[in-house]
Amino acid sequence: MTYAITQTCCNDATCVAVCPVNCIHPTPEERAFGSTEMLHIDPRACIDCGACADACPVDAIFPVDSLSAGQREYADINAAYYEGAEPLAAEVDGPNFHAWGEPVFERSLPSDFGPLRVAVVGTGPAGMYAAQDLLLHTAAEVTLIDRLPVAGGLVRYGVAPDHPATKKVGDTFSRFHSHPRVRMHLGIEVGRDVTAEELSAHHDAVIYAVGASTDRRLGVPGEETPGCLSATAFVAWYNAHPEAVAQGVDLSAERVVVVGNGNVALDVARILVADPEALAATDIAAQALDALRASRVREVVVLGRRGPEDAAYTRSELLALKHVPGVELVVDDHDPRTAAAIDAAGAGDRAGVLKGLARVRTDAASPTDAASPTDAASPTGGERRIVLRFHSEVREIRGEGDGVNSVRVTDGGGDGDGGGTADLKAGLLLRAIGYRGIPVPGLPFDEASGTVPHEGGRVAGVPGSYVVGWIKRGPSGGIGANRTCAAETVGTLLADAVAGELPAPTGDARAFRRLARQRNRRVVDARGLAAIDRAERDRGRRDGRPRVKLATVEELVATARSGRLLRLTR
Repeated sequence: MTYAITQTCCNDATCVAVCPVNCIHPTPEERAFGSTEMLHIDPRACIDCGACADACPVDAIFPVDSLSAGQREYADINAAYYEGAEPLAAEVDGPNFHAWGEPVFERSLPSDFGPLRVAVVGTGPAGMYAAQDLLLHTAAEVTLIDRLPVAGGLVRYGVAPDHPATKKVGDTFSRFHSHPRVRMHLGIEVGRDVTAEELSAHHDAVIYAVGASTDRRLGVPGEETPGCLSATAFVAWYNAHPEAVAQGVDLSAERVVVVGNGNVALDVARILVADPEALAATDIAAQALDALRASRVREVVVLGRRGPEDAAYTRSELLALKHVPGVELVVDDHDPRTAAAIDAAGAGDRAGVLKGLARVRTDAASPTDAASPTDAASPTGGERRIVLRFHSEVREIRGEGDGVNSVRVTDGGGDGDGGGTADLKAGLLLRAIGYRGIPVPGLPFDEASGTVPHEGGRVAGVPGSYVVGWIKRGPSGGIGANRTCAAETVGTLLADAVAGELPAPTGDARAFRRLARQRNRRVVDARGLAAIDRAERDRGRRDGRPRVKLATVEELVATARSGRLLRLTR
């Protein structure tokens, strides 16, 4: 029996480090690392030790024999990666299972290298991988800063609630929240409460891991119509982000149009048509769960500007979409290029995953209006469906009354202009065409890329300042990509420290703590964060859920204070 890596692979290569037979590829040392959608276990070399499954931070590795029917395809994906490759040669003259290369030490610190005081701005995966690197491999003291009064970043507010295994990477990061060399200041925003210059004055170096917090625009008429939202706002709403759309999301229409072909587009489409009772066992926001229970949405049309062969989503996420209970996945064949690409695709191609799916024409009317007894692909009764519509762009969003009424899209023809247009009746449009970083006060900013200019993570022209994650490289790569990204940035920082190129701080940790609390009396520390975690888990236990999130800044701060005071009085 061998193991296989499945859908939620985070690509951070923790499993590679513990494998005794080097059967997981690509490794961080190989050229293909970071370019594949997931890592793969070689079934010819796997010895069934289970070390990789134990180490996996997102529970993505399972014995092949235990895979469910919906997961069996992942065993084939793992095996297909090694087709045509020579099996690893075993060592015959020693106890090792295979030949190891010479050890490589990419960093070299002097024996008298003293502890640094480093601030990390942002507590999402990028920031926490950087903090983890510093804490495990140096004697650094780390100050964790976040503009929200709770830690987690995109792990807490970006991962879909029906992906609980992916959220488990947060457990890996949370063990550093109470590390003896960590000081936590949550609820502090750089540019509002403290300046970048003040932050640098109290630390040897500052690493900015602020992500890409806004979205890209469509640039079409009607985009400001109520009912036209960014996927960023929708994800924040169902994940109980304190800055989520206050008025909620109107789900009274039967059809929703999602613009975009990445994993986020698939996430929001899946949440819109998933069984609310299945979501009730997750940490989805309470108000979102109530709205989804009352939802009239029966069809989600996912628009892709390019063809299925060029879609931005990962093959693993698309495979998972085929197995959502009670939801049919179909392909709109309005454009002949779509069917041609699917038919010509190989088994390992993205378009190949779509083989065998029903091909339909999306009617301009609403799903119920378009349904007929002879149309097996039309959703009727309680059935719901997701329609993948390729080679289609939004030309105009039309509103009627207080919201979206229809969406004009390109339709068929096969030429560069789409061959015509069609008006799809819809009551909500979500744009999921990419994230974008915003300027950090005190740092340079590249408007074209939405990133901070840097060299290996070193901010151009600002000594002692560094970037990591999406604000560094743009909105690409999943959770695990931040581990490699953080390693580069921390390596650059340490090289600068060894070379004596870091500006000397003028204030210490105690002075910064006083400054932060003078500027913002609602700062949450590690004890307050622990109180929030306990309260949310307690609320979840009462409802049979993993946790029920506190959804406002006021609730979070009040819980942090009350829990901390209760702990101090015991």
